[in-house]
Amino acid sequence: MKLDPSLQSLVLRATSASGVSDAALIQSLWSGYGKILRVPLTFSDTDPSHPASVIVKHVSPPCEQQGSPGASHPRGWNTDQSHQRKVRSYDVEASWYREYSDRCDAACRVPACLLAESFDGQWVFVLEDLDASGFATRKSHLDRDGVFVVLAWLAHFHATFLCEPLEGLWPVGTYWHLATRRDEYQVMQSGKLKAAAAAIDARLNACRFQTAVHGDAKVANFCFSADGTRTAAVDFQYVGRGCGMKDVAYFLSSCISEAECERNESVYLDFYFRALRQSLASRNSTVDGDALESEWRAMYSFAWADFTRFLLGWCPGHHKLNRYSRRITEQVLAEC
Repeated sequence: MKLDPSLQSLVLRATSASGVSDAALIQSLWSGYGKILRVPLTFSDTDPSHPASVIVKHVSPPCEQQGSPGASHPRGWNTDQSHQRKVRSYDVEASWYREYSDRCDAACRVPACLLAESFDGQWVFVLEDLDASGFATRKSHLDRDGVFVVLAWLAHFHATFLCEPLEGLWPVGTYWHLATRRDEYQVMQSGKLKAAAAAIDARLNACRFQTAVHGDAKVANFCFSADGTRTAAVDFQYVGRGCGMKDVAYFLSSCISEAECERNESVYLDFYFRALRQSLASRNSTVDGDALESEWRAMYSFAWADFTRFLLGWCPGHHKLNRYSRRITEQVLAEC
């Protein structure tokens, strides 16, 4: 497709390219809020360091929200609160790329940001094309080694931002946190989990050790090398302050079966905490590793219960509401 002239101008400015070719649609954004494109580049010289293409994330929300054909939502949550949350999420993503993303090294790889701008109620991100950088593989399920690869990424990411102030990001990270999901909370059936929702949220938010959580760390937001040994993450709309277990629990829910969670919960947690300690040691961190692990291990079940609360309001028939998640939630409710 032809690139809009305003977008073309931004891409040329961000890349110093001499021209662009027709863009290819990678995907539309959630609820019709824009699109992600791959844009081939041309240069006036033959310098091999020039990128062959870039990714353009163009956010252009529908003009009208609730009831508008352009404001479709797969599960009907096209409310004003939903719209305001999405708008805020793109401001956060812009802050992330401008202020924080360059702190991520090869151990928690993210796309380089060439431009992040907002204007007239729109946002444009010009990003490194991770496919061209060796991360062209996408997966929906992972074997144990694949799980370890992403857990190592999360551990390094969490270590990088541990105990940082994180201004400009969500004060509470993750797309499902209670303060921004009141619509879903209101439609939950009455019961122990609904009654305990605020207490569970408070326990997670009161953790002594807080870091930057990705906030939407599902397997679909990770790009893998061809051999599966390296990964890079995308989609930082819901990055913000939080306990690292939020990312870990949500990630595991996205890529392995409930039976695998039951069998190897301790294996995966042990691996994550080893990687976290190693990353902190490589940074000569003074953080008390024993205290950190003790606090966060106890929060693993709370993170599951917190996400379960969201699902019960958002989509009570969701496949992730399985025996494992319900058992974990019951454990938490017994403590509340």
